[in-house]
Amino acid sequence: MRGYRPLRPDRDPFHRPPSGFEHRPPGTLLRSRVVELAVFGIVPLRVSAWQLLYRSCDLNGEPEASVTTVLLPRGATPDQRRPLVSFQCAIDALAPQCFPSYALQRGARSLGAIPQLEVPLIAAALARGWAVSVPDHGGPGGRFGAPREPGYRALDGIRAALAFGPLGLDASTPVALWGYSGGGLATVWTAEVAARYAPELEIVGAVAGSPVGDPGAAFVRLNGTFFAGFAMVFLAGLRRAYPQLEPVARTQLRARYLDMLAKAEVGVTLPLLARLAGRDVGRYSDLDVDTLMRLPEMQRVIADIRPGAVAPDVPLLIVQGVNDEIIAVEDIDALVDRYVAAGAQVHYLRDRLSTHLPLQFIAIPAMLDWIADRFAALPVPIGTRTVRSVAASRRALRGHRAMARLTARLVTGQPIRPDFLASEPPAPQSDKPSRPPEAVRLTGA
Repeated sequence: MRGYRPLRPDRDPFHRPPSGFEHRPPGTLLRSRVVELAVFGIVPLRVSAWQLLYRSCDLNGEPEASVTTVLLPRGATPDQRRPLVSFQCAIDALAPQCFPSYALQRGARSLGAIPQLEVPLIAAALARGWAVSVPDHGGPGGRFGAPREPGYRALDGIRAALAFGPLGLDASTPVALWGYSGGGLATVWTAEVAARYAPELEIVGAVAGSPVGDPGAAFVRLNGTFFAGFAMVFLAGLRRAYPQLEPVARTQLRARYLDMLAKAEVGVTLPLLARLAGRDVGRYSDLDVDTLMRLPEMQRVIADIRPGAVAPDVPLLIVQGVNDEIIAVEDIDALVDRYVAAGAQVHYLRDRLSTHLPLQFIAIPAMLDWIADRFAALPVPIGTRTVRSVAASRRALRGHRAMARLTARLVTGQPIRPDFLASEPPAPQSDKPSRPPEAVRLTGA
């Protein structure tokens, strides 16, 4: 394995679907292989891992092949019953070296790709004894920001995982959805389309941390700031998903900005943020950003990419920092309001102390415990609660002590075994009620 370098998805024959795949049902498993994963591509991740190529579709229903990375804790065997977590990484990029299927592999050259930062979350789910699916939810074209299709790819990845014998799963396996930031946005899209697209799946709940809420508003707010690179990558992805934006870009944006968008398509996320910091689209156009966003073509796209019009039929946990410097709490408040008005069951935790990236890790125990409670079919809390910190409870503090031990195992290359974090692992439930048997309503603080 020394010196081995995996191929990028755009160069890897594994990612090329077989002839006639488009005639197979969505979620059909087309190909599989064993893979070795690693922390930052260097320290071996001691788990069992495979990649699955499966049939899915894009925003317009056009068939495509997508890939998910599926994992089991070290020592787990397919004769043991366990639930499945679909973890949507915050890919936040278009470049294939940022796709989880590449960035998580041992030997990957993806320093600065966000999926590499999220290995502790994936490992935490494995340490509970759960199986995990990590889909390339941006698709083979890396269409960051496109609505709904991340959900199609995640759900078809779940279907493929359930059919993959070495995982030991089946049609009655309880499934939870989980993601943060860009992965949180992919998670709410998955939750929104699940009832229509994959009604047979036993999805018990979805956890979305800081799930963007209003991508159009986020673009305007981040434009010209230190995080302007996020806005530019987002616009570059939308140009791929919405061909009608191309004439707008060519007529309204100057060549210099188009050149930067082209660089955003091939760069790794964190270096791009440094390179594109402070870029203001208004400096490269005859129109300011507000006027650009009011163009009819842009308005139609902005309306289409805003989640919240459809109420997921599974319970949601949404976690958001009140002082988040990237995703405005007002956008998430509005998303929750849309979901509640549409009839969704939402448990909304607002954290006063945390900013964007720290909250992802501070909230791990709270998010894991919420998922564990759904697998155990416990009553679902509903309502909004603003807390000083989601890490302040005794249960969360115990979880952070366990996470510290797990992190030590990760960085030293020790096996990630089942139930490392769970003192009392919940028994998975095979029967999912259409509505939870009881709801616990929370009030704001």
